[in-house]
Amino acid sequence: MSPLHHTFGVRTARLGFPLMLTGAWLAGCAPGSDLTPIPRYDPASYTIGVGDRINISTFGENQFQTDARVPVDGSIAFPLIGMVKAEGLTAGELGQSVATTLKDQHILSNAKVTVQVVEYRPVSVIGEVEHGGQFAYQPGMTMLKAVAAAGGFSYRAFQDYAYVVRQEPGGAVVGRIEPQDYVKPDDVIKVYERHF
Repeated sequence: MSPLHHTFGVRTARLGFPLMLTGAWLAGCAPGSDLTPIPRYDPASYTIGVGDRINISTFGENQFQTDARVPVDGSIAFPLIGMVKAEGLTAGELGQSVATTLKDQHILSNAKVTVQVVEYRPVSVIGEVEHGGQFAYQPGMTMLKAVAAAGGFSYRAFQDYAYVVRQEPGGAVVGRIEPQDYVKPDDVIKVYERHF
């Protein structure tokens, strides 16, 4: 190896190592880099929560229906059968529960009950977006769609992932959410500011 090549190689190695360290340091300093990914959410597994507005109807029986927002205690009133637990159930499970109760109380022997979530709890988006606030949740909404509802990223936004607080049956869970991940009603998403 010529002296020139040797000198160039040594200088490159000397410069390369600090650059590698700088890159690793910057990656480690990315906002929220210490957060673990939030568990993946499947919209098909959605369970009704406090604040959702639901409609329960019985096929061919107009008097057996209700449209109500789920209160803090998680139960709603249904004609003739009284209070019915809704929180924590899927729409199908709630429909089956109402149908079974109607049958057990000898009100309707073969009720076909349909449950629909008319209005979900909103999603909140804050931080480096154009218009932070609460936005209507739509089934299949991703983090990127939630950000779009907030007017899109600001020019200072860190766009690779965001911070999220999610309410689960055992309490609030905090983690990292990526642009294509599904959001869940009542999620609070914070878009970070870039550090560089």
